Amino acid sequence: MSHTENSSLNFHLSEEVQAIKDVAAAFADNEIAPHVLHFDETQEFPHEIFKKMGELGFLGILVPTEYGGSGLGYQEYSVIVEEIARICPSMALGVAAHNGLCTNHILKFANEEVKQKYIPRLAAGETLGAWGLTEPSAGSDAGGTRTTAIKDGDHYIINGSKNFITHGNVGDIAVIMAVTDASKGKRGISAFAIDKSMPGFYASKKENKLGMRCSDTASLTFDNVRVPASHLIGNEGEGFVQALQILDGGRISIAALSVGLAQGALNASLKYSVERKQFNQRLADMQAIQFKLAKMAMDIEAARLLTYKTAWMRDNGQNITLAASQAKLHASEIAVRVAEESVQIHGGYGYIKEYPVEKYYRDVKLLTIGEGTSEVQKLVIARQLLTD
Repeated sequence: MSHTENSSLNFHLSEEVQAIKDVAAAFADNEIAPHVLHFDETQEFPHEIFKKMGELGFLGILVPTEYGGSGLGYQEYSVIVEEIARICPSMALGVAAHNGLCTNHILKFANEEVKQKYIPRLAAGETLGAWGLTEPSAGSDAGGTRTTAIKDGDHYIINGSKNFITHGNVGDIAVIMAVTDASKGKRGISAFAIDKSMPGFYASKKENKLGMRCSDTASLTFDNVRVPASHLIGNEGEGFVQALQILDGGRISIAALSVGLAQGALNASLKYSVERKQFNQRLADMQAIQFKLAKMAMDIEAARLLTYKTAWMRDNGQNITLAASQAKLHASEIAVRVAEESVQIHGGYGYIKEYPVEKYYRDVKLLTIGEGTSEVQKLVIARQLLTD
């Protein structure tokens, strides 16, 4: 089943965006698909594949060309993440985190000195970016942040830790949130751009995860890290507000990742249902299976529409807080259901690693948790509705 056969949305993708979607699809099919099982089993980070994605411009999607990036928008970003996720959601997660979080935070809010220092390296894929908000005591509640940054002359001294950080081990550059004024709560949180050349900044525990297993997830430790004051992103106290804006854009990528994963699971189910025979007929000829496939396809298309619409809104300068939460919530919840139905269609074969739906099923659950849980998305949506 080709990557486009189940999509009727091409009518509103420009020729340029469609061409980029096709390039990403071909790369996923040819360069990623043969290695998916290996990287899932070993939990190795696919350095060579990410190097190739850097050469294609997939690690500097949103970065202007003057900084060595691709100079593209969120529509292109969405289709690239979607097509990679169709084959390997774990690698798509890395593309999303690198582009949408660390790189984008520096690009949007840092001063020119920090941009020139870090953005070209990130855009080229010379190193990967990490983004540190979550802590052991601060998940959905960013107000629980305990990492501190204390001003000391022309430096800040950072102490604390972060956990569940994508690219914590393999990335050298990070944006981290730290408390500069504890008396101001969330308004006392500031953002800093740091790198591992700074003594005292290192990765610690690597997580052994249910899914997304080749995506590098680790804890970060800050032990009296001296950070130049120029590496403060924006002004003191702006970190939390910046993070919310970055998460809005990040939710587009998680929605796109969800759509791609769901499409991959549906493609696998269509293929299996045509090939598999039970009771002297194909599964595809059984009404119960047809109903499942029809519902899966409809739900995916609705999620894709929400995602593409939100990407278009972002590219056109519109407020996307409501749309991004709706797209992320709907697409991630749909992806969970589609992955589950795909395993059910495969029966016992859906439970073994020879068939791709087993991995989709493990990978998918993170999507209702990362970059704002489903419960947080509902809060955001409700608040937006009630304040409009």
